[in-house]
Amino acid sequence: MGPLGQYASQVHGYFTFPKLEGEISNRMQFQGKEKLVWSLNNYLGLANHPEVRKADADASREYGLALPMGARMMSGQSDLHEQLENELASFVGKESSYLLNYGYQGMVSIIDALLDRQDVVVYDSESHACIIDGLRMHIGKRFVYPHNDMCSLRKQLSRATSLAKKTGGGILVITEGVFGMSGDLGKLDEIAAMKKEFNFRLLVDDAHGIGIMGKTGAGTGEHFGVQEDIDIYFGTFAKAFASIGAFVAGPSEIITYLMYNMRSQIYAKSLPMPLVVGGLKRLELIRTRPELRQKLWEIANALQKGLRDRGFNTGNTESPVTPVVLSGDTPEGTNLTHDLRENFNIFCSVVAYPVIPKGMIILRLIPTAVHSVKDVEYTLDAFSKVKDKLDRGEYATGKIVDVL
Repeated sequence: MGPLGQYASQVHGYFTFPKLEGEISNRMQFQGKEKLVWSLNNYLGLANHPEVRKADADASREYGLALPMGARMMSGQSDLHEQLENELASFVGKESSYLLNYGYQGMVSIIDALLDRQDVVVYDSESHACIIDGLRMHIGKRFVYPHNDMCSLRKQLSRATSLAKKTGGGILVITEGVFGMSGDLGKLDEIAAMKKEFNFRLLVDDAHGIGIMGKTGAGTGEHFGVQEDIDIYFGTFAKAFASIGAFVAGPSEIITYLMYNMRSQIYAKSLPMPLVVGGLKRLELIRTRPELRQKLWEIANALQKGLRDRGFNTGNTESPVTPVVLSGDTPEGTNLTHDLRENFNIFCSVVAYPVIPKGMIILRLIPTAVHSVKDVEYTLDAFSKVKDKLDRGEYATGKIVDVL
């Protein structure tokens, strides 16, 4: 069953593959009961924003879900696809952009298309699974540096430079803008500064940064003031945009090359029109409603400060992603989470071994613009109570709670 599936008979439908029902918001239904939800990447609350819902509904009525029928290169092109690409490129300060059907699939295909056997890639050890899977397709050399370790990155770039001189290839550095599990930021300013010493291109996966980081929401590069130093910028619609799909942006020559060489897009159906029209509306709101981003950060700052004031370890997060790091084994983590859900009516994600090292539990909270300060206060009180119970050993049963 694999490292995750080994627990399937005990946790399926509750800890894994749970069903959250009802309107997407700060409160939803789980197993017939209302829960305060902290597990959805609906950062700006766009999932059920009335203007977004109207745009989605109107586009569905006008176009249906089949149009355009076919892959972009063959029969799936439209003016609206091109309009969204142009507006996205302008928003993130790049010359051109290209829509992708899915973020995960898109990143794998970007890496596959960009690299050949002569090229060398250097990447952060905590890169998302889509990056790792893309790199597994690279038959050339790759070097990894420990998470955000700039001294190691410099060493790996020196090795990569020496090797690239022999192979005649180029060097690609890959990192994330916001790391989705820990919430800390890739050190884009320090990486960009290394371009003065080394010759490489920089690919940034900003799935959790687009829409929420930077003065205008243009991403983590904007936050650091180095957006122009990012050669290939990747953003997804699955987080702040609250939709499906993704995009890649950069110089026109690179984007044109990707358009004609990304197998996952060449041989896949075009994004349906309602998703494209909905994307245009979402981008409009991100650009013109800074109060949504301000509300998100108000809630995120209140939650993180409150947790730290109560002695919780929130790691090195510099984004709304809020990990709460606790000590304990897998049964303790699941029992604590069960207590939160059933007795405090709080739904958040739990991460335990084998996803993270033994002896650790991470409760991952995602604040959004639709949460309230009261939600934060209630959650802080609940977390203090379950932490006391954890410290007293009340969750140490030695087995995962029976939830089936």
